[in-house]
Amino acid sequence: MKKVGILMGSASDLPVVEKAINVLKEYGVPFEVHVYSAHRTPVESAEFAKNAKANGFGAIICAAGMAAHLAGAIAANTVIPVIGIPVKSKNLDGMDALLATVQMPTGIPVATVAIDGSANAALLAIQMIALSDDELYGKLVEARIKGAEGVLEKNREIEEKYNV
Repeated sequence: MKKVGILMGSASDLPVVEKAINVLKEYGVPFEVHVYSAHRTPVESAEFAKNAKANGFGAIICAAGMAAHLAGAIAANTVIPVIGIPVKSKNLDGMDALLATVQMPTGIPVATVAIDGSANAALLAIQMIALSDDELYGKLVEARIKGAEGVLEKNREIEEKYNV
């Protein structure tokens, strides 16, 4: 199975990233976690991206706040799918990171999830890997069915209470 790279621009992004880590663990998807800054460690960031395919990665998740250039810098150095997580900051509530992550030039795509949306970033990476892994695909289908069943159960409870 391909693994997922999880990069964060700063160790302070770890509380957000841990949600992605937990989802990947839940699905049994291998991963590596690193702190690489687009600005402070550009050489290491580029090397990681350039060697990602050879190192067995199927997707890379990048979490960064404020200027949030990490996902774009990684995407510029690989054709492996990159998923950006804009991280909320105290100054602009993450809107700066969201806009920086989503506004990529043509030819350098970055899939972008919600501000602090690391669980969905992990699920998107899992979906990408599941394209060539039937067992993983089945786990995703099962999770969707359970999610729907949970909503329908709540619907039944509310209907019984209010729809007489």
